[in-house]
Amino acid sequence: MTVMGVSKFERFFRAAASLDVDRNDLKRYGDFVDAKLYDLLVAGQASAKGNGRDTVEPWDLPITKGLQESIHRFRRLDEEVELKPILEQLAAHPPLDRTPTQEAEERYPEIIGGLSVALAETFKIMYPDVKNPQTSHWEGVTAVFDRLL
Repeated sequence: MTVMGVSKFERFFRAAASLDVDRNDLKRYGDFVDAKLYDLLVAGQASAKGNGRDTVEPWDLPITKGLQESIHRFRRLDEEVELKPILEQLAAHPPLDRTPTQEAEERYPEIIGGLSVALAETFKIMYPDVKNPQTSHWEGVTAVFDRLL
């Protein structure tokens, strides 16, 4: 990620949850985003298959009410931080049995943004006094998302 990207990433987490993240957190964040987007796509693929379609449509992705609200909060934050162009780069995914439509793929940056807001807010819920998340904090928060998505 470019220096400008790192700066926006840091600013985003400060704005979303008053967290100070640094370059060391970028790998953890990238791994989190990859894993959770893949989990959503696998569930979407199962929905498409169950409905007899060869493509994954946006409505196949299991976007919960909570994630949808986080996407809305991301949109408001993104006006200030302008992180969406960077998230577009993170929206790659491995091949699936069912191909996502272009409309579904166009939603990835905002879905990742919503996941990012939810991630930042979960740090503050689980560890209210933490300013700079450490490995154990990342492991705890990631474990919650692994159980829910």
